[in-house]
Amino acid sequence: MSSSGGAGADAPASRTSGGGEAVDALEWKFSQAFGERAAGEQVQEVDIISAIEFDKTGEHLATGDRGGRVVLFEKTDAKELRVRQELERSDFASPRYPEYRYSTEFQSHEPEFDYLKSLEIEEKINKIRWCHTANGARFLLSTNDKTIKLWKVSEKKLKKVNELNLEPSIRFGNGSLTEGSILSSPKACSLRNSLLDQDALAFNDEGFLFPPDGISSLRLPRVSSIKVTPFARSRRVYANAHAYHINSISNNSDGETFISADDLRINLWNMEITNQSFNIVDIKPSNMEDLIEVITSAEFHPFHCNLLAYSSSKGTIRLVDLRQSALCDSHSKLFEEQEVPGSRSFCTEIIASISDIKFARGGRYILSRDYMTLKLWDVNMEASPVLTFKVHEYLRPKLCDLYENDSIFDKFECCLSGDGLRVATGSYNNLFCVFGVSPGSDESALLEASKTPNRRLLQTSIKSGRFVNFGRGRRDNRRGNETQGIEMNGGTHDFTSKLLHLAWHPAANLIACAASNSLYMYYA
Repeated sequence: MSSSGGAGADAPASRTSGGGEAVDALEWKFSQAFGERAAGEQVQEVDIISAIEFDKTGEHLATGDRGGRVVLFEKTDAKELRVRQELERSDFASPRYPEYRYSTEFQSHEPEFDYLKSLEIEEKINKIRWCHTANGARFLLSTNDKTIKLWKVSEKKLKKVNELNLEPSIRFGNGSLTEGSILSSPKACSLRNSLLDQDALAFNDEGFLFPPDGISSLRLPRVSSIKVTPFARSRRVYANAHAYHINSISNNSDGETFISADDLRINLWNMEITNQSFNIVDIKPSNMEDLIEVITSAEFHPFHCNLLAYSSSKGTIRLVDLRQSALCDSHSKLFEEQEVPGSRSFCTEIIASISDIKFARGGRYILSRDYMTLKLWDVNMEASPVLTFKVHEYLRPKLCDLYENDSIFDKFECCLSGDGLRVATGSYNNLFCVFGVSPGSDESALLEASKTPNRRLLQTSIKSGRFVNFGRGRRDNRRGNETQGIEMNGGTHDFTSKLLHLAWHPAANLIACAASNSLYMYYA
């Protein structure tokens, strides 16, 4: 099966989607970089990005790092970033892809210590989720291992008092004179000139004495706004509800509730209530020796407020319905791919663990990422995924080495485009992969998180599985060619340079990804 990459690859002119419309193969280009480190620069542990999230409009982007900080970026018109002379010299239109600029940052979490368990709680931001806006203010949830916080980000006007009568450089006793003493009348100018003459001033023990004739004209102080700046304030703190580390938070479509998940439990919160949550999923056995799996990720359905999905370390995804019972121990659907006979090994259970799941915008499909593969599931078909992308198949002979250096436990995230036609996930060597999922598409690209993303192109397809007709929701039983994966980066692997976190703009073909402490953006 052939593949198509970015610039320099012979990409097919177009693809055909399920609805019969042509889907062009994308050519990815570098857009922006924030916090790019210089050659040889040492990266501080606290500066490494640990979470990325676009809001639903795509107007704002948030990142969290291991130091507990949340950094916000806002979309800006390209014309605002270019001076008038550049625009006059330009003979081309402004770029149509979104561009962002730094907005503000704040300290979301601080390191804490649990004295009952003698456990240090890191300040690292695990997840960020944007909430509904209200009265022009934006809200977002951020969490570390134990505590979730709701933040309100609003614009604050910085004000200044000006147009006073006296000069700021002249001091009288313990007081000072401020700026704005330029008055239009001759008497006022005479007064100002006399005040500037130090010998003409009279003092007593309390300070300045007004002239015997008085001041004929006084200008009242005026308050004016000189700058509008974003300001973040903590509104709610949801704590003391998880005995294990929080790995997921997800907003409900009703705008009033959200869930938080740890290794063994999922709790349902009301936005307005901080001291109480409802435990809706509990897989903790009575005897911990009987524990066979843990929860790895959880996500609400995009518009059905009663449905949510959660994944486990055994490679399964469960869909639960909150209308069935208060405690959702029994699932509505179980998505699980049967193990191939004879393929079991020492690392089978480890690499089967799902690190991230995402619903497609329409809610029909679920994207999951485990260590080796990226899978697309149809919620109406539980037996097997409709598409499987072998991202790390080339690492299968090295699994024992990966276990020894703990790289096999790395948790890679995944994301879908807003139109549902493409998916993306990260890999090692600061690489990330983009795949087309429309029927008949063999689009695939391997890009590097740098200013030259197309240095390494995907020359061999790493896709296999069954295609699904997105337009009609009907399975197409054509089989893709089975491949054994490829050796990325010429066979050399840097397991310390890994791209774990990335997010797709909800309305445009723009991907934001984190490589260590740097944020890169690419458009197509």
